[in-house]
Amino acid sequence: MKRFIIASMRKSAGKTSVIVGLAKTLGKRVGYLKPFGDRLLYRKKRLWDYDAALMTNIFGLTDNPEDLSIGFDHAKLRYMYDAHGMRERLLESVSHVEPGKEMLFIEGGRDFSYGVSVYLDVLALAQYLQAPVIFVASGDEGTILDDIFFVRRQMEREHLELCGVIINKIPAVEDFKGAHLGEITALGIKVLGVIPHRAELTTLEIGHLAENLFAKVIAGEGGLRRVVKQIFIGAMSAQAAMRHPGFAQENKLIITSGDRSDMILAALESNTSGVVLTNNIVPPANIISRASERNIPLLLVPYDTYDTAKRIEAIEPLLTKDALDKIALLEQLVREHIDLTALK
Repeated sequence: MKRFIIASMRKSAGKTSVIVGLAKTLGKRVGYLKPFGDRLLYRKKRLWDYDAALMTNIFGLTDNPEDLSIGFDHAKLRYMYDAHGMRERLLESVSHVEPGKEMLFIEGGRDFSYGVSVYLDVLALAQYLQAPVIFVASGDEGTILDDIFFVRRQMEREHLELCGVIINKIPAVEDFKGAHLGEITALGIKVLGVIPHRAELTTLEIGHLAENLFAKVIAGEGGLRRVVKQIFIGAMSAQAAMRHPGFAQENKLIITSGDRSDMILAALESNTSGVVLTNNIVPPANIISRASERNIPLLLVPYDTYDTAKRIEAIEPLLTKDALDKIALLEQLVREHIDLTALK
């Protein structure tokens, strides 16, 4: 059984996506743990991490998602475990997940130090499990270099193994390699690969948006896989909106009040991914019928337009189990840009 800890210095570096791409490409029987959950979901009166549920669904794992994380709350974990107790608890989790697997991916928290006060930070995981760390770096060039050099220093101080670095979401891969790859490798850091930025992986799906808004889908359920590339707030008249360049954009999401029949109908007759209806106002039956015919989701929410827009802005476009095109793209990116020798 090979164990790898996947870590990053910053939130949304792409750890989970990298794990999905690696596991798909390697074709091994994989296990997954996220000891300190940070994307809490409440389902069927149970708590589990979003990424844990995602991995069980994508790879058909028999593990219960709630068993793939030790906890979510700092205060509760500090009360339950000291350093020795946490180590024993982690080893117990690993022993339950490993049987029948060829490879185990342990995902660190949202950043490198997350969980240090409850003995679940990346360095503690590496010490407890004697497992090498794969570091995922993303951001601007200066940030990436700072993060890689800092992690190397920390790993050396603790006498832990840095298996290699995956540099993720890079707009110009060859330019980055030409400018910085030599500087990084000169320090003895193995760069496993540089993955290009792909806009397709950052799109927000209507179904994911509806789930995060706790919206009621009143029409167009079959269109929940549609993606959102533009957001348009329909606070003006329908005629003024149709003259606006933003309204002509493809794959747009319209945010408007449910009593704005003119705006909703205009949206339904254009290239619209979905309409969010604010203030819990249900539109007339003919509009609901038209949305159903065109398979354009109508999402009903209780918030006003401004609050709805702010909530949507805060939603992270996470990978979903049904996004087969994105999962296939992640596998392709890993296959084409990552040296898997160190993992094999």
